[in-house]
Amino acid sequence: MAVMMAWPVMTLAEDASTWYQEGQQALATAKKLQPNHHQARNVILFVGDGMGVSTVTAARILEGQLQGREGERNKLAFETLPYLALSKTYSANQQTADSAPTMSAIVTGVKINDGVISVDQRVLNGEKDNRKVQEARLTTILELAEQHGRATGVVSTARVTHATPAATYAHTSTRDWESDRDIPAGADVKDIASQLIDNFGANGIGDGIEVVLGGGRSRFLPDTEDDPEYAGRKGERRDGRHLVHEYIRKFGAAYVWNQEQFDAINRATTQRLLGLFDRSHMQYEYDRPGDIAKEPSLAEMTGKAIDILKKNPRGFFLMVESGRIDHAHHANKAYRALTETISLSNAVRVALEKVDLNDTLVIVTADHSHTMTIGGYPERGNPILGKVMEGGKLVRATDGRPYTTIAYANGKGYYPGVPGDQVLDLPARSGRIEDMSNVDTTHPDFHQEVLVPLNSETHGAEEVQIFAGGPKAHLFHGIHEQNYIFHVMKDAFGF
Repeated sequence: MAVMMAWPVMTLAEDASTWYQEGQQALATAKKLQPNHHQARNVILFVGDGMGVSTVTAARILEGQLQGREGERNKLAFETLPYLALSKTYSANQQTADSAPTMSAIVTGVKINDGVISVDQRVLNGEKDNRKVQEARLTTILELAEQHGRATGVVSTARVTHATPAATYAHTSTRDWESDRDIPAGADVKDIASQLIDNFGANGIGDGIEVVLGGGRSRFLPDTEDDPEYAGRKGERRDGRHLVHEYIRKFGAAYVWNQEQFDAINRATTQRLLGLFDRSHMQYEYDRPGDIAKEPSLAEMTGKAIDILKKNPRGFFLMVESGRIDHAHHANKAYRALTETISLSNAVRVALEKVDLNDTLVIVTADHSHTMTIGGYPERGNPILGKVMEGGKLVRATDGRPYTTIAYANGKGYYPGVPGDQVLDLPARSGRIEDMSNVDTTHPDFHQEVLVPLNSETHGAEEVQIFAGGPKAHLFHGIHEQNYIFHVMKDAFGF
């Protein structure tokens, strides 16, 4: 890790009057806050996949530090929303849940089992009987919006068939059945990608999702079709269906797969847009500049989605996921997890500039947390990704070696990182394996130390935050079951 990152040295000019006056100003602002009881024309749901409380804290600090400002007093865009609550993320059958049941709870109002998507807890992961799946089908907030004539949109940096986006429009017993290639023998359920088309319009629900932007292109292309970006690679579908062509024909949508095409889309005249920017997940924000065909940022996709959807006079529902926070945490890549969180903040900022909180409910939450911790006693202004410093000197553990502020409870742990999504085939390791005195732990490719060696870091089970502003946002208060979020959105819409 030869590249050393430059971090600003902060000069703090605070005294007792600083804190007192700021406290008084915050109190005065709080006293002026009035609940908005209006019906929402629009609802925008932002989901930071895996964005636990410690992730928000560390991303807030990192954003400030990367911008040459004090990180601790910084605020991410969604931290300016006036209402805050906590969400209990356990699923119907597990203390620590995965994204399928947690996102399903958020968009259906019902807690369900791990691994399944938008069907009730009568269905277990892997159920092959489509009759049982259909009997347990739950109506999502996106489907309700379609039924009531609203425009709808799904935006994600993950595959659009991945668990979180899929929960808004698909119903299945296994989150991994994204393409027909994934469905095992003897199962007659529909794959997730096909449901994006088959579940809507012409005998389905509403008139189809107006905007779909994200990754997962291979799940929509037949295995005879060349991928437009990666030479020698083809689609995955074995049933011969070309779902991109079907989406275009059925819904009259424009289709794009790279940044240039995306930029050329006329927001004023485009009514429907499908954008699939990678075979699998989109690039991490840090790695986007190196993408072959270039990809739009989450903020750019969010802005264009809103501009297209808001033309509907009845309003819209939009779900925006920063999906790769989760993937970076699983790989113990804190830098990428935090910069993905910052990119979500940028997307929220764009949305807040484009909508009016008088008629638009904006919710920012997470499906679950991760095992990342912020520890030690680092001094103010210490690089959040750096080693713990006190009085300008490294703090050493009882083994005589320094340690980082950020660590993980489990995962593969410290090893020299590699760019992008490359995976090192190394055994999981734990413990103090190397003296990091001369290692740049702030480098984007550094992997933090762990306590328990696993091949992949796990989710965390603690509560996650719900930030909200707009009509009915005041209904988020205290600690709620995660499925409560759906009921607030439904009530805000007046459905």
